[in-house]
Amino acid sequence: MKKLLLELLKQHFYLIIQIWSEKINQGYQSKLNSAQTTTFVENTLNTIMEIIETADYSVADQYLIDIYSLFTKNDLNLLEISNLFSQGRFSIINIIENDKSYDFDAIILLRFLDEVIEQLYARFGMLYQETKLKEMKTDRDRIESKLLVSQQYLKNILSSSDSAIMEVDEKEKFISWNKGAEKIFGYKEEEVIGKHSGLLLPDGEKYSGELYNIIESVKSVGSLSLNETERKTKDGRLISVNLTVTKLPSNDGEYVGRSIIIKDHSEVKKLQQQVDQSEKLAVIGKLAAGVAHEIGNPLASISSLVQILQRKSNEEFTREQLSTIKENIDRISRIVRELVDFSRPPSHELQLTKIMDVVKTALGIVKYDKRVKKVQFINDFYPELPQINIVPDQLLQVLVNILLNALDAIEGNGTIRVSTYVVQDYIIIEINDDGCGMDESVIRNIFDPFFTTKEVGKGTGLGLSVSYGIVKKFRGDILVESAPGKGSTFFVKLPVDV
Repeated sequence: MKKLLLELLKQHFYLIIQIWSEKINQGYQSKLNSAQTTTFVENTLNTIMEIIETADYSVADQYLIDIYSLFTKNDLNLLEISNLFSQGRFSIINIIENDKSYDFDAIILLRFLDEVIEQLYARFGMLYQETKLKEMKTDRDRIESKLLVSQQYLKNILSSSDSAIMEVDEKEKFISWNKGAEKIFGYKEEEVIGKHSGLLLPDGEKYSGELYNIIESVKSVGSLSLNETERKTKDGRLISVNLTVTKLPSNDGEYVGRSIIIKDHSEVKKLQQQVDQSEKLAVIGKLAAGVAHEIGNPLASISSLVQILQRKSNEEFTREQLSTIKENIDRISRIVRELVDFSRPPSHELQLTKIMDVVKTALGIVKYDKRVKKVQFINDFYPELPQINIVPDQLLQVLVNILLNALDAIEGNGTIRVSTYVVQDYIIIEINDDGCGMDESVIRNIFDPFFTTKEVGKGTGLGLSVSYGIVKKFRGDILVESAPGKGSTFFVKLPVDV
């Protein structure tokens, strides 16, 4: 991926320079002229590319000295310099994301880019602080006020970062904790300072061993990155995170602690799971049509022969066995039909539809089921739902599937509540039952093809897969909330502008 990022930077080199320079000229024309801006942008982009290619940050030493001189000459503070780097980052991101000529994961590319820019700026900050300290020796009173301002700017930048940025000393005690860490982990600064870093570690030898390896690696190498590990929040949740750890050296270079940058990787994993789910459904869809065709034709012949034998046989035992065969043939036929629905949904035209009409039709169909004798239906409908363009028969199939599952969950004795309402730009159809409920392991798999918790012969495991595909085609979503013994709630979300 680093090679691809380097290739993209080379390919769009001049366009990046143009856009980045324009952004700087708009905001800093009073401090940097066009020639200075172009020099800074070209040198920065070349340095980023060289670091990516060599994985050696020492190549940036002369560059850092040059831009320090430029910024000092033009009286730019740390916050303004940070903005210059940020404008470059956004310029590169916009160009890369708009490049459709390569098949790549933009999230991974941007992670590489962010790491380089963050380290580059961190090195500049260290140079900035070291130089200010040297100047202090010659004019302590004059420089002291500027240093305090610079430190405040740096503190504000670190504090407002969405990433968790923290420091621990050589005894593994927290000595700094920013707002990003508070947001991700739930601990306030006063709850953490002075506590051991193991506070964030999940239980188990795996993570205590990981901490030991981090400390030893940072002491010997100076820095370490972990792309995927886990940390524990204040409320006990385990979250997936990326770590970047850097040595904090004393004046003589000895280890006195480490700085830690932690990024919450949970959302990225959720997106990846959605991609995996889509890819899995796509593969099943391609296979389904062929399987249905190969099974359907011989199955029809077998079914016809069984029916002929049923009519001709007078033996009770034979008729019972043939009836059993017919029931299993019907079950296979039902699976085949649902496979066809799954792989090739009916090609109906979109039409402007009153959602309430579809909901009421679905309830009317389900109420005729033999299991509803002791079932109470409670309706809470929003009076004026907007009309949207959908295929009403397909939405009807979705709602009937969910309602029948609710009947199974309450085993014909309980309450099913159906509500409709509008949240922002979505119509929500909420179906709640007070049945057996589901645990997390079931919820994670309910939209997978052929996954079912029903007894053999009672379900094919395709109903919710087909429903999920239909709603996704309408650019909507199906969400589930459930817990064992507490019932389940399905939320069918449909965009108003579908």
